[in-house]
Amino acid sequence: MSLNTQSLQPIINFIWSVADDVLINKYLENQYQDVILPMTVLRRLDLALEPSKEKVFKTYEDFKGKIDNLSGLLTSEQHGTGLAFYNTSQYTMKKLLADPKNINTNFLDYLNGFSENVQDIISKFKFRNQLETFENTGITFSLLEKFCNPKLELSPDKISPMAMGYMFEDLIRRFNEKTNAAAGRHFTPREIIELMTHLVYLPVKDKIQQGTYLVYDPCVGSGAMLTQSKLFATNPEGEIKSKATFHLYGQENTGEMYATCKSDMLLKGEDPDKIKYGSTLSEYGFDPDLKFNFMLTNPPYGTTWKQDQENLNVGTQKKISIVDKRFNLPIKNFKGELETTCLTSRSNDGQLMFMLHMLSKMKDPKDGGSRIASVHNGSALFTGDAGSGESGIRQYIIENDLLECIVQLPNDIFYNTGIATYVWFVTNVKEAKRKGKVQLINASSEAFYRKMRKSLGSKRNELIPEHIEIIQDLYFDFEENEYSKIFDNEDFGFYQITVQQPEKDDKGNIIKDSKGKSKSDSKLKDIENVPMKEPIDNYFKREVLPFAPDAWYDKTKMKVGYEIAFNKYFYQYEGLRTLKDIAADILILEQETDGLLKEIIA
Repeated sequence: MSLNTQSLQPIINFIWSVADDVLINKYLENQYQDVILPMTVLRRLDLALEPSKEKVFKTYEDFKGKIDNLSGLLTSEQHGTGLAFYNTSQYTMKKLLADPKNINTNFLDYLNGFSENVQDIISKFKFRNQLETFENTGITFSLLEKFCNPKLELSPDKISPMAMGYMFEDLIRRFNEKTNAAAGRHFTPREIIELMTHLVYLPVKDKIQQGTYLVYDPCVGSGAMLTQSKLFATNPEGEIKSKATFHLYGQENTGEMYATCKSDMLLKGEDPDKIKYGSTLSEYGFDPDLKFNFMLTNPPYGTTWKQDQENLNVGTQKKISIVDKRFNLPIKNFKGELETTCLTSRSNDGQLMFMLHMLSKMKDPKDGGSRIASVHNGSALFTGDAGSGESGIRQYIIENDLLECIVQLPNDIFYNTGIATYVWFVTNVKEAKRKGKVQLINASSEAFYRKMRKSLGSKRNELIPEHIEIIQDLYFDFEENEYSKIFDNEDFGFYQITVQQPEKDDKGNIIKDSKGKSKSDSKLKDIENVPMKEPIDNYFKREVLPFAPDAWYDKTKMKVGYEIAFNKYFYQYEGLRTLKDIAADILILEQETDGLLKEIIA
């Protein structure tokens, strides 16, 4: 189901106007979102509770003091909200406006009336910190009046969680642009989530018609990937029409996004306790043995995970052991022997650490296995030399035959970055024809996107359903063509050797050591990456010895490396222009500038 983002712009613009109309001169610009975001969520919850308000208040008044725990009654269909949350205050946001004189006291009463799960949301927004400023600056009434305006349609019946997620992401993008703040993460456009869900679920659609499945996003953000993926799988008018039960799990370390996600899980009827707060890498919120059938995420890339490293006591060198088994894994050395290795990426980019985390959460193939879709930038493909953590992570994924397909997306597809991005599809239940293979799909050309009528931040291009279908077809056809290439796993591996050349004296004689071996000249050392499929000696004779006949390499000090040189595989040579064409262009330029030149001379 596509989301008409343009239709949401008037609502977003109205919310945005609240800052200029009410908060200006009362808050700094970089503080606007501390008020606008929680107020938007609270108004949305308020609207969901309005129809049952009188019934809930009566139940509360009748039974308070008589029953220790009223939650069951207050969330029931008969006596309460029929939702997973409630508010026992006599007020709604609209009713607060009826008593302007006592609005600050009554607003606090209203906030205190929310159930514990909403109190957690209010707490993560740190919203109570704002109440003193509201009262001191006298803006409480104006703020509530704005959010109760009929133009601000936030009712769950009218605005889906997917739409709400988009609205929040667009607001946060605007706040970041206004204050020149780095977003630190890249919110995922809905059409990219569609592509991800299609290629995660469709290959196994016949196997997920019944049963119970667990879906997980370790960087859950607003929760859009979870809710949209469940909708795609269970939509009675969709391609899968699954009647299975899907449980949604997620974790988020940004308070405002955690609060947003949890609020929409409440409204959606999902279990809010399956959304955890904290950093996934060092504060994993679920049972370590919990495994998931499907995982979809867009981890932050190009951002530090140094705090996680400190919390985990993780080193970046192989010699430093790590208790956490997610990152302590066996990979082959140059001899082909398995060595348990501490696999950690550099501290300023933790995106591949989230991939390792998800790999540890895969179900056993005997239990149906797991499928993963994860968005990354180019760094995950090739950053890190042989022997580095990044190379080792790629090695672990590829040598264990987990990498199924990578799709390169068009540039300018995300809201706050124009860089090249790639969706990795990973699974431990590959179908027979894909075993030992990796498919690369280049969907970056104009054949796979259309220009947007109006750009949103850095997002100037978008995929429409036809483009997603083309990519799907390339995936399912599993054939080589202009946009699809198929490789053996070994094609991405190489052995890194250090080429040594002898040290020579002034007369050109080779200097020997005490054992009669040629001394190596450190200035002449060089590195060669030998494709894994080719015997090293053959490569050495062909590529090195013709140019350095005295060279050698140490067979006991080789390293294994893995990289995915995506652009190299899809490189298309463009021939040089003919002299005739160039001469013709020069003549045209001369004719165009002839009058100008005479005018200058004159």
